[in-house]
Amino acid sequence: MEKQDLKIVFMGTPEFAVETLRALVEGGYNVVAVVTQPDKPVGRHGSVLQPSAVKQYALAVGLPVLQPVKMKDPAFVDELRSYGANLQVVVAFRMLPEVVWAMPKYGTFNVHAALLPQYRGAAPINWAVINGETRTGISTFFLDHDIDTGRVIMREPFDIKPDFDAGDVYDGLMRLGAEVCLRTLGKIVEADGHPEAIAQDELSAAGEVLHAAPKIFKETCMIDWKKPAEAVRNFIRGLSPHPGAWTTLVAADGKRSVLKVYSAEPEFVGCDCEPGTMLRCGRQLGIAAGGGKAVVIRELQAAGKRRMASADFLNGMKDIESCRAE
Repeated sequence: MEKQDLKIVFMGTPEFAVETLRALVEGGYNVVAVVTQPDKPVGRHGSVLQPSAVKQYALAVGLPVLQPVKMKDPAFVDELRSYGANLQVVVAFRMLPEVVWAMPKYGTFNVHAALLPQYRGAAPINWAVINGETRTGISTFFLDHDIDTGRVIMREPFDIKPDFDAGDVYDGLMRLGAEVCLRTLGKIVEADGHPEAIAQDELSAAGEVLHAAPKIFKETCMIDWKKPAEAVRNFIRGLSPHPGAWTTLVAADGKRSVLKVYSAEPEFVGCDCEPGTMLRCGRQLGIAAGGGKAVVIRELQAAGKRRMASADFLNGMKDIESCRAE
């Protein structure tokens, strides 16, 4: 088989997926159509429709774009089938019904931002950093009936440095994902559409604990200051820059507001305070966590304010010792 023999439908939505789609196009692969989410209402009244990053790129290079509301819609399925694709590539998209993923002759493979079977789910990058992992990676695997459980074609590791937040890992895996996708396509071409793929239960070590990566909601992002300082810092960097970890700031007068925390120092300050107690650590804000240590905050955002250094925040909070985080 030659790579020109592949007729590929690409499925994805965010910027993370654009890097891989660009690699396919610039690598000379025959992408016959792109599937992405419907345009998203934005603005104060939702009157403006914002196309996905994938749609914007696809239109810029002249690729047909499909935007189904429901993946099982017969009209969409018929239109998808009309492109005659023999392979589908999925990056950062939603769950597909069998009628879609089983359609192509050579199947559908997904580019997943974790070393499967670890971190199956919608938010593998965030959870890997939150859990203090020092290594994650990219996996390509064939889709089947369950989420992220299919046979793995390739895995490539990526080191998470101590100062990385989720944004740093996102950027690194975005580039690595494109590279691994191209290598996966090379394997598919070499194997005439049927590359070797390994069942995920063969990739788990005996007794290995598998971590899930469920979708993150606003409630998920609330900081628990009773946890050890290191766990709190990992939680903060695992949600930075988006969606952002948050806490409730209780002012001296009892007023409550949301305080987002984007980064914290890797070193902690010893303190004999109740978790959530606010204190000055030099020119920076410290917040007591569990285990007798305070987390020193680098950047945060108070309600209605811009993102700022904690030193700037302290300049406007002269009574910080009378405030607390809950």
